[in-house]
Amino acid sequence: MVTAWLAAVLAALLAGAAVATLVPPVRSGSARRSPVPSRRPPSPYAARRRTAADQAAVLEVCDLLAADLAAGRPPEAALSAAAERWPPLGPVVDALRLGADVPEAMRRVAAERRGAADLRWVAGAWQVSQHSGHGLAAALERTARGLRGRRRTRRLVDSELASARATARLVACLPLAVLLMGSGAGSDPWSFLLGTPVGWACAAVGVSLVGAGLWWIERMADRAAAP
Repeated sequence: MVTAWLAAVLAALLAGAAVATLVPPVRSGSARRSPVPSRRPPSPYAARRRTAADQAAVLEVCDLLAADLAAGRPPEAALSAAAERWPPLGPVVDALRLGADVPEAMRRVAAERRGAADLRWVAGAWQVSQHSGHGLAAALERTARGLRGRRRTRRLVDSELASARATARLVACLPLAVLLMGSGAGSDPWSFLLGTPVGWACAAVGVSLVGAGLWWIERMADRAAAP
């Protein structure tokens, strides 16, 4: 009876861990409206969503700047309009108004936000235009075309990484499936795992290896997807 109870508890824990690896966390509406910032680090899913949002925002900012400058708007007005679309660009607007180094301000924003790494290309185009005297709008248009090509490459890499992550999580669930199949076939693997010291040691090592494998896959995927 005790062994069956422990088996049910272990199965529930393993099932919960499997679901946690397969389903991304969802934030409640009350948490989004809370004015007090959370001190907990963002989850990997939230970090990836923020990175993707920043990458799309940088491309949108580059397109907007190129279109506004080509239409004859001054750089300050164009940057202000871009900052309204993407608020993290505010320090760059302040740098332009104060006569500071605009490309350097863009690079600082790119260093602070992981998904804004492409802003360095915009900063480079701005700096080259300042030193050479060529049109900034044309330079930003070429930069935007390059950023679109990089984004297509990222999408291809992300799709491949998504399949690798899904495969790793599926493999992590296989030990639980094998134990359940063994129980259904008439054997009693839970008695060995939960009723003997060797079984407890095997269960502890197995769970540790599964967790380490998932962590390793996530680390490799994050490094491969780095901007």
